[in-house]
Amino acid sequence: MKNETSEQNSSAYAQAGVNIDNKMAALKSVKELVAATRTVNVVGGIGSFGGLCRLPQGSQKDTLIVSSTDGVGTKLKVAMMMKRHDTVGQDIVNHCVNDILVQGARPLFFMDYVGTSKFDGAVFQQIVSGLCKACKENNMALLGGETAEMPGLYPVNEYDLVGTIVGTVSRRQLITGQSIRAGDVVIGLPSGGLQTNGFSLARKVFFDICQMSPHDKLPGTNQTIGDALLTIHKSFLKPVQRLMENKIKINGMAHITGGGFLDNIPRVLPKATMCEIDRTTWDVPMIFNFIERQGKVDHDEMYRVFNMGIGYVLIMPKNQLSRMKAVFRNIRQPWCQIGVIRVRKPSGAPQVYYSK
Repeated sequence: MKNETSEQNSSAYAQAGVNIDNKMAALKSVKELVAATRTVNVVGGIGSFGGLCRLPQGSQKDTLIVSSTDGVGTKLKVAMMMKRHDTVGQDIVNHCVNDILVQGARPLFFMDYVGTSKFDGAVFQQIVSGLCKACKENNMALLGGETAEMPGLYPVNEYDLVGTIVGTVSRRQLITGQSIRAGDVVIGLPSGGLQTNGFSLARKVFFDICQMSPHDKLPGTNQTIGDALLTIHKSFLKPVQRLMENKIKINGMAHITGGGFLDNIPRVLPKATMCEIDRTTWDVPMIFNFIERQGKVDHDEMYRVFNMGIGYVLIMPKNQLSRMKAVFRNIRQPWCQIGVIRVRKPSGAPQVYYSK
């Protein structure tokens, strides 16, 4: 009788929109993918109620844990239109890596949350493959996560993707921005397209105002609009780590996400300083120009919604510039000097302004 009742309950749950068997089969199918992200610090395997990871060997008493949580946002809508779900997995991992990197942290492990109206094993496999690819590239483990099937909460055939990262940094290597001084140079590293911000506006311009298809070519390029929008959010871990390994002094860093330069750079600036950005120092990618022109978006608003081609900012003393150039030349990392730090006058002035 217990088995019959269990089957009836399971069937009733499936009829209500939640199929536990499908989910468990899909989770089993991705175990090898996840196991491939295992690092030397992982203790045990996946499947327990919590993942285990020890601090790296040699960690000192002053080792700090750094963590961050974020989501992919409405870029997921484009993934659904294109029926391609591996890139968003890479997006969320790289986004979170960059968020803790600004403090000098190295990633230790990652955990994900996938919420959906109806579980789709094939889509889930693609998402996890992207998560695993990015975790391996950033030398960290995918330690576990949660997959929730909730019909009625999420729209049919849609899902949400959220990630949490945990990393470490020693207190003496922690980068807070408090050492930033007037005269420091501001270095920009090129973004990977829109990264993970501004997609609600981008989708409105391309698909509502211009009535274009994601399979149409982005004017002035050989890329489809869908591929351009799904360009992977870059991780800046490797170039920044290379600078740190060469003991190049970095006073502050900022990940240019929602809010652009105006909202993200002040998060690391001392109150007595301000940042002057020269917008003529880099070429803005075509996709942003198209959105601005066709959407009739105010020029300054574009720089508040989007990264405009600069995904990450380094602030360092001017005397470190030649050494930084040599390192970046060796690893073929593109960069440009986009600004300078000034004394903030008057004291209540905005902390970021555009000289051009």
